[in-house]
Amino acid sequence: MSFIDRARAKAEELLGRAEEVYGQSHGDAAATVAGEAHRLEAEVELEEGRAEEADGRGTPRRTDDDGSTVG
Repeated sequence: MSFIDRARAKAEELLGRAEEVYGQSHGDAAATVAGEAHRLEAEVELEEGRAEEADGRGTPRRTDDDGSTVG
């Protein structure tokens, strides 16, 4: 998952949280549910990205000649 994808997913999560809070504060059940859906979808996308990186399917870390990570 690239930096841009993570940033987009995090922005979607924050937008969903804002929409959810708006719905709760104004008594708008539809906005609350829509916000929760956006938030959960973004959280799943972020977790999938973390899982890909943990499984080694993400961007590999740079290593030097003896195999230890650099940076």
